[in-house]
Amino acid sequence: MKELIGKIILVGMTYYNKNNEFVEQKQFWGTIVSINGNDVVIKQKNGEEFTIPNDKRAIEPANPGEYRLRSTGEVVENPDFLSTWNVTLPD
Repeated sequence: MKELIGKIILVGMTYYNKNNEFVEQKQFWGTIVSINGNDVVIKQKNGEEFTIPNDKRAIEPANPGEYRLRSTGEVVENPDFLSTWNVTLPD
């Protein structure tokens, strides 16, 4: 997984409540700045860092092309990787 450092990743997070009802969806992109046993740290365009679990099953190579973020309309061109997560929120 260390070979991912410095690569661009596009992340989609879909949040559900404990009854499996949709709450919200977030998308963002950034550069992978570090990876350790548990975490992948992504530095976003605004400088903020976001951490996702270090699970290679949830990180896949992206097909070349343009990806439009639904929330902002921003277009990300040719990211290296995609990661999609479904999160169940606690009470």
